[in-house]
Amino acid sequence: MIIFGGLKLQKCVSSLLMLSIAICGYAHTHGETVEYTVDNIVFKGYLAYDDQIKTKRPGVLVVHEWWGHNEYVRNRARMLAGLGYTALAVDMYGDGKLADHPDDAGKFARSVMENMEVAKARFMAGMDLLRKHPTVDTKQIAAIGYCFGGGIVLHMARLGIDELDGVVSFHGSLSTQTPAKRGTVKAKILVCHGADDPFITSEQVDTFKKEMQNAEVDFKFIAYPEASHGFTNPAADTRGGPLRYNAAADKKSWTDMQDFFKALFAVQ
Repeated sequence: MIIFGGLKLQKCVSSLLMLSIAICGYAHTHGETVEYTVDNIVFKGYLAYDDQIKTKRPGVLVVHEWWGHNEYVRNRARMLAGLGYTALAVDMYGDGKLADHPDDAGKFARSVMENMEVAKARFMAGMDLLRKHPTVDTKQIAAIGYCFGGGIVLHMARLGIDELDGVVSFHGSLSTQTPAKRGTVKAKILVCHGADDPFITSEQVDTFKKEMQNAEVDFKFIAYPEASHGFTNPAADTRGGPLRYNAAADKKSWTDMQDFFKALFAVQ
């Protein structure tokens, strides 16, 4: 683990993200740990919203990277709260389980991705919790996800979940064993992809676009130049391998997400 100034670098990054949230005027953001149960397993999520907003607002689920539900995904929930949404960072592994090594992260991720019924049950449990919160407009629900989480939200869109209006995938996996069927996908889709992502081939990109077109899905695919896998996470470079943070792509993709949500919820 890389150490900087006596602190773990990842904690420094989280602190900087929190500082940026405060500077941007998110001082009224309320955050709390929440628990919910699926098949006798306890899941630990994180709910964030602006407690100064008195009207109901859209709810957004946030699905973590393959490392698990960590401070990064909670920071993203707080950032969404600062934009006026109620956000729930979900836990797809159970009991807040975290991985420090890619081998463990891969095992955790595969245990979910290889059983879509399990993945759906865990995702829906989080969605039900979010929709029941008094600040949320139940007719305005979206989801975003990072890496593993990006693949999850795309899968949930493919399943045609009625309550899901839109999803955003950030450097998420695109492949699937259950391609979208025409007329099934109700959610609009935004894919924020790193043009230099070594884990996703050009063939996979082409296959995904053809899948969406054949299924008549309302989707937008944006590839950010010189962006590798994990481009939104400032701690990506500390993980080793080809993971790289790209500040320009991070900022642009977050802006693209905001534009997507404004258009999505304006017609609701």
